[in-house]
Amino acid sequence: MAVLLLAAGLCGGLVLVAAGRQIISAAQKFIIQVSLAGRQDELNRPASDDQTPVRFTVTIGDTPALIAQRLHEAGLVIDPGLFVDYVRLYDLDRQLEAGTYFLRAAQTIPEIARALTDSASSQFTFRILEGWRLEEIAAAIDATPFFSFTGTDFLAVAGPGTPQDDGFIAYAGLPPGASLEGFLYPDTYQLPADVTPTMLRDILLQEFQERVGVQIPLDAAAQNLTLFEVVTLASITEREAVHADEQPLIAGVYRNRLAIGMRLEADPTVQYGIGYRDGSWWPNITASDYRNAISPYNTYLNDGLPPGPIANPGLDAIRAVVYPTPSNYHYFRADCRSDGYHDFAVTFQEHLANGC
Repeated sequence: MAVLLLAAGLCGGLVLVAAGRQIISAAQKFIIQVSLAGRQDELNRPASDDQTPVRFTVTIGDTPALIAQRLHEAGLVIDPGLFVDYVRLYDLDRQLEAGTYFLRAAQTIPEIARALTDSASSQFTFRILEGWRLEEIAAAIDATPFFSFTGTDFLAVAGPGTPQDDGFIAYAGLPPGASLEGFLYPDTYQLPADVTPTMLRDILLQEFQERVGVQIPLDAAAQNLTLFEVVTLASITEREAVHADEQPLIAGVYRNRLAIGMRLEADPTVQYGIGYRDGSWWPNITASDYRNAISPYNTYLNDGLPPGPIANPGLDAIRAVVYPTPSNYHYFRADCRSDGYHDFAVTFQEHLANGC
């Protein structure tokens, strides 16, 4: 009986201790609640009206106090203690997630606190335009404040001579040492805050494969075209055509030229060979550049396709090469209406007659 009473007493003591801890916790919360009740203006007053996104990282093991101090140092909150009190009162201190976030000084403490509980929702938009070359993507990375890496870092995983996945090399038919020019699919992407150069590269390559699909490479192979050759010609078509609806006809002209051994004589290939000049990766060129821009990419000087793509084409340009509009045309030039369209010709004499 005594043993049973002792056991009961011990159990009762454990219940009281547990209850006591709950009472202390509740008391602390009550004190915080009373304190915050008089500080609502401070809670809902942002550190500033600056809407500039600030990259902020929470690492595993960071305490609410440490996070609050770093928020204060970053200019995101005025009073770190107020942040700690808020997250403790609403049990957010146990929901703060490790991850990278984009916060703004114009957010209030409640908005920042709740944002830090969902790292998966922290994303940013990045757009790559059709016809951009690799260096333009790198420049866009440098111009986007959300990346934790530079355009040079991206070039180090996508540029010439960089190691690539053997499966993608076989799929695309990449020559040894070739860059990923042409295969970095242009689109608008929602990227995670912790994206790395390798992650970005793989996202772009995966998007390329998903957009191109299975049938286009099969139909290209049936025409004795490799995917690398298709993308190379598509990149020229992308740069040459202003309007997507004209791409199949322009691609058809280039294919007609290749079929008879005629040089492509495509201005964008001259621009690509020149590189950065006069503040642009696509500088204005003159007739002298056709002869003096010594480069394997200059299709005024070299037969056949250039060594590889000169830009990253969209799906319309890729499809235009595989499914061109049949014609007898071998020439085209910008029309005289300044509407972005071209006039086409069968003979060189007709081509000259189309001049303005």
